Amino acid sequence: MNSPLPMQEASPPQPAQESPNEYRLPPGLKRSLPFYAHKPWVKLGCPILLFEHLLRTYGNIAHYRFMGTPIVFINDPDYIREIFVTQASSFVKERTVRRMKILLGEGLITSDDPIHIRQRRIVAPAFHRQRIAAYGDQIVTSAAAHRDQWQPNQTIDISAAMMSLSLEIVARTLFDTEVTDDIRRINDEVNTIMDLYNFLVAFPRMESALRLPIPGIIKFRRSKARLDAVVNRLIAEHKAASVDKGDLLSMLISSRDEQADATGQHTGMSDEQVRDEVLTIFLAGYETVANALTWTWYLLSQNSEVEAKLHAELDAVLGTRLPTLADYPNLRYTEQVFAESMRLYPPAWAMGRMSTKPVTLGPYRIPAGAHFFFSQYVMSRTPEYFHDPLRFDPNRFTPENKAARPKFTYFPFGGGSRQCIGESFAWMEGVLSIATIAQRWRMTYASDTPPIPQAKITLRPRGPLLMKLTPR
Repeated sequence: MNSPLPMQEASPPQPAQESPNEYRLPPGLKRSLPFYAHKPWVKLGCPILLFEHLLRTYGNIAHYRFMGTPIVFINDPDYIREIFVTQASSFVKERTVRRMKILLGEGLITSDDPIHIRQRRIVAPAFHRQRIAAYGDQIVTSAAAHRDQWQPNQTIDISAAMMSLSLEIVARTLFDTEVTDDIRRINDEVNTIMDLYNFLVAFPRMESALRLPIPGIIKFRRSKARLDAVVNRLIAEHKAASVDKGDLLSMLISSRDEQADATGQHTGMSDEQVRDEVLTIFLAGYETVANALTWTWYLLSQNSEVEAKLHAELDAVLGTRLPTLADYPNLRYTEQVFAESMRLYPPAWAMGRMSTKPVTLGPYRIPAGAHFFFSQYVMSRTPEYFHDPLRFDPNRFTPENKAARPKFTYFPFGGGSRQCIGESFAWMEGVLSIATIAQRWRMTYASDTPPIPQAKITLRPRGPLLMKLTPR
């Protein structure tokens, strides 16, 4: 989950053992952010503009204040490693992500330790390599069915098409079902709530205001009630079946904590915890991959040499047959194409943390309660880390070139102990979907103006992204 401009109700108290004079913040804005509201780089809902301004003006670490809270923007891989790994125990999810507990409860995206540690232990078996490998054929079957519905010279909204494909894949792998009315209802209600995201984040003390008769809150409350009813019924039906159907929901229901509790029992998740993880997996695994695929088709349409090299690999590895999971390791260039697409247009375009104690980053000493943001979008377009950064070059992701870069210059799935648990599934879905569709079709961008990226929960194109289809 990503954040708009941070909003704070109150700053956490400073620790008694240190005085403000002992802190040294990075360079940055001299006044609180609202003072700069007239500037072109301050626009509600467009924090990338602010992040780019801070990088241009102050360098790879900078700060500003909002309602008294210090906010640090970081574009340095060593400092990001400090937050993700070395000093991870000094940070929790920042407020705008924690606010989404009103939808996702204590799922893996929103929970903090120790709940997160236990939930990750229980959920992990559902994402073991052997488990998700079984979904390879389902991904290819779904992608082939979608591509076979298309017609020569047809113009389609590739964004809507990839959303439809990703929804079908999540329905099959999470629930072992087709895209039924239940799945459409989950999708519709999640989209309704996500459209309310900025309102939900900005509303003061939303957690205690959920019963107020305010239109936006009423809309959220009703949508969440309908969503919970569908998901809870699907969970109940799976539990009543008492069989592992091979889907992720069955695995979540049957998984047990490898560590015994105080009574010596290896317990699983409650129905409420299963519900939280189902919605988390649905949200994190559906729109993110769909948007990554959408941007991939756009970039291929603009880079004929890369497209030709991709097609050459597909012809050599697959010929005319559909890909299988056994082909996955041999689709190296296809994977590099997908990786480079997520560099230029990362679905998770920014991440944040909040310090729970004073922290030191290089020469800087930053107080508890500060917010820290880092943007995959900004990092991957920084010439210091990627030469000619706007050029689409999948060869950046050969093993040699990856090894030559600092780790946290490219982190589309986060890092540290909270790295996305579904990363390997996302790579498999992306590579096999690209291979299946590109085997049959070339795409030509059917507009005179480049698409505009929109930084919402994920980085999606603003409006339809139209592609004309040509058979190979």
